[in-house]
Amino acid sequence: MANDVDTVAYEVIDRIAWVRFNRPDKRNAMSPVLNRAMMEVLDALEFRDDVGVLVLTGEGPAWTAGMDLKEYFRETEADGLRGTRKAQRESYGWWRRLRWYQKPTIAMVNGWCFGGGYGPLFACDLAFAADEAKFGLSEINWGILPGGGATKVAVELLPFRKAMYHAMLGEPIDGKTAAEWGLVNESLPLAQLKARVTHVAKVLLEKNPVALKATKDAVRRVGIMTYDEAEDYLVRAQEAANSYDNEGRKEGIRQFIDEKSYKPGLGAYDKSRRG
Repeated sequence: MANDVDTVAYEVIDRIAWVRFNRPDKRNAMSPVLNRAMMEVLDALEFRDDVGVLVLTGEGPAWTAGMDLKEYFRETEADGLRGTRKAQRESYGWWRRLRWYQKPTIAMVNGWCFGGGYGPLFACDLAFAADEAKFGLSEINWGILPGGGATKVAVELLPFRKAMYHAMLGEPIDGKTAAEWGLVNESLPLAQLKARVTHVAKVLLEKNPVALKATKDAVRRVGIMTYDEAEDYLVRAQEAANSYDNEGRKEGIRQFIDEKSYKPGLGAYDKSRRG
């Protein structure tokens, strides 16, 4: 069996952490070993000063084909409920960590994204796919419901009729259709995918990191709140952000009002300066 280091690979280049599912011979299927390795990688990168954005992609022709049917299901089920629950905690655990990650995250879906892959897909803040990528909830084809949160992801990201069709038919869709349906932000030819994701990551690197963290958390939180609850939450979230980085906020306002050196609607203020 591959060791923890082998199943996930990463490199940091110009403050972008490129993290890869690294089981190309298995279409990057997520095994218990990979899930443990991914948690370790997320831990290692989250608070590194030289990391500002994390991109999750796949080695070879797949992003991830979902859960490894042999290692994640058959072998863990052999240990009974204890084995099943342990495997679930490990997979759901790193997806949860990714949903609330300290740094902005981007899913770069270079190929197959099936079943359990919808967990980390939804966990990333933004998602870009290759036109050639394939997305599918194929669980119905082998007799189970889309688990691991995949049904919830479909309902969160897709219109009701699209979600129902997607889950019940088990038919794959390509990257263009995934973008049209709302599973990803954009789809473009595979040859252009990394350049586009790199550009988006560089734009994010220009933003205030405290504000980015507060913003991405707010977007995830307020969807299930009433308007009044969201209003109160956002007031408190801004106050909390101010307590971490009040000078950054003031500097942005100073550059806009006093210097007139930038326009908020057209770009970010210069974080390297202080008045």
